[in-house]
Amino acid sequence: MDFSRISHFFRDKRKPGYGALDILKYIGPGLLVTVGFIDPGNWASNLSAGSDFGYQLLWMITLSTIMLIILQHNVAHLGIATGLCLAEAATKYLPRRASRFLLVSAMGASVSTSLAEILGASVALDMLFNIPIPAGAFLTFLFVMIMLLTNTYTRVEKFIIAFVSVIGLSFLYELTLVDINWASVGIGWVKPTIPQGSIIIIMSVMGAVVMPHNLFLHSEIIQSRQWNLEDDKMIKRQMDFELYDTLFSMILGWAINSAMIILAASTFFQHGISITELPQATAILRPLLGNHATEIFAFALLLAGVSSAITSGIAGGSIFAGFFGEPYDIRDVHSRWGVVISLLLAMVIIFFIRNPFHGLVISQMILSIQLPFTILFQVYLTSSGKVMGKYKNTKLTTITLLSVGAVVIFLNIRLFLSLVF
Repeated sequence: MDFSRISHFFRDKRKPGYGALDILKYIGPGLLVTVGFIDPGNWASNLSAGSDFGYQLLWMITLSTIMLIILQHNVAHLGIATGLCLAEAATKYLPRRASRFLLVSAMGASVSTSLAEILGASVALDMLFNIPIPAGAFLTFLFVMIMLLTNTYTRVEKFIIAFVSVIGLSFLYELTLVDINWASVGIGWVKPTIPQGSIIIIMSVMGAVVMPHNLFLHSEIIQSRQWNLEDDKMIKRQMDFELYDTLFSMILGWAINSAMIILAASTFFQHGISITELPQATAILRPLLGNHATEIFAFALLLAGVSSAITSGIAGGSIFAGFFGEPYDIRDVHSRWGVVISLLLAMVIIFFIRNPFHGLVISQMILSIQLPFTILFQVYLTSSGKVMGKYKNTKLTTITLLSVGAVVIFLNIRLFLSLVF
């Protein structure tokens, strides 16, 4: 059975309008991606960056977000122009060995991501209700599976938008309670520095922001809501609106991630405290910021873990369905298996993790190691006239994308050298 045709049949054939309200119809895919890079893995990486190095690593949030906008915008164009997600396009257009390598490694990245999401939510449940982490992991897994098996894209998007809003407001509230050196913050945002011993944290921050599974996720979501693949004017308009959605969502993520580092730098770093676990962070926040700040921190962490686990599950389903040349459809057995593999393996691994905070940081570093492969294959696909037709990358776009890949590869080499020597 051709599931891609079934998916195409159920897509909305209405033509989008041209007013401000029509732009709002496109807000959603970007936010689903955004919640993936304000997940518990980001919390761990950002808290480590801020508590150990103050404002010095804020530049990595800026650089990663710029890279993210470029990559997500590009992969969204793949979905719009071809009607295929990245996983489907890889299976259709790449040599079999290359596509299998990409998708297997991407599934590994999805499992690593799901591990961070479920683990973070479990830590939050432990902080709020004293629920042991293994039990919290199971409850999180169960809730996320119910959400994914019983809701449509539209319903899930509404939950995600609500979660992202609460998380963002939580950190904005936290920032009003601390003294911040905004001059140092401004310098930190734009001045690249690599302090001694910071490369692992830098890589985890990058892996936490530019996440491989989000590239698969964005292309899947954007292609699933197309109106009219045959109308060039409508394709162009979708691409224009997608840019607004991507910019709005990624800048929101940049602000929230920056707030995490600023908060850690203004509280922990200023007091000479190095964060080694999330519960430790809340215990320190209690005397510094008051009981309400601690509760908000834990509640926002729970929302971040649950909402990002949902998007990670969707990404896993999309990647696994791509093995069979199919789009994500939770009613299809392959998509369901992808969701289960991503979330279940992550939950099982959690039972063997002794230090949750260290596990969160390492999980994000693993993502940065897989990232170059996804970027290079993505560039190959979106630069191909056979794949994209007249919407293929311009030479400038291709050079820009390859430059992003070069930065990621360079930082991976720095990481390797730091571990070896």
